[in-house]
Amino acid sequence: MNYALQYPIFGPEINCPHCRQSIPALTLTDTYLCSRHGAFESDPNTGDLVHLQSGRNWRLWEGEWYRQHTHPDGIRFEIHEALFRLYTQGYRATRVIIAKRYQDLISNYLEGGNPWRNNATEGTEPKLYGLVVEFSPDAEDEPRWAVINFDLEKEPGAPVRYPYFKLFE
Repeated sequence: MNYALQYPIFGPEINCPHCRQSIPALTLTDTYLCSRHGAFESDPNTGDLVHLQSGRNWRLWEGEWYRQHTHPDGIRFEIHEALFRLYTQGYRATRVIIAKRYQDLISNYLEGGNPWRNNATEGTEPKLYGLVVEFSPDAEDEPRWAVINFDLEKEPGAPVRYPYFKLFE
């Protein structure tokens, strides 16, 4: 008997995307159970982990869980928290690169850069929280952009990635 088939796609245990505690898989299901946050179901077709109570999705990239946003406030909040954390570490962000898959979701919330707005002029760079916004290359060109949400560039310019759950340590 192949014991690997008894567990969901991520194996016999994972770290909870919320609290990072190790949580076990329920055998013969696609579910992981966190004592603090409840059940998470893995989807073998998409590779997503879904919190059953809230419906929030996460994807795994290089051992880190990244929340997949469906509302502009979610991605904006995550960027804001990352900027605050960067500031408390003594750095200043110079630019934010947002995954291209969020371009339609967040474009209406950017400052300037939208010629359909009355106060914007063509050629003005879009900004969020005063930072120049760029959108990532396509996920086909760089697969990490199918999972991660954004990169912040800080002075002196090294990009810093922030998975959602690390913001609340």
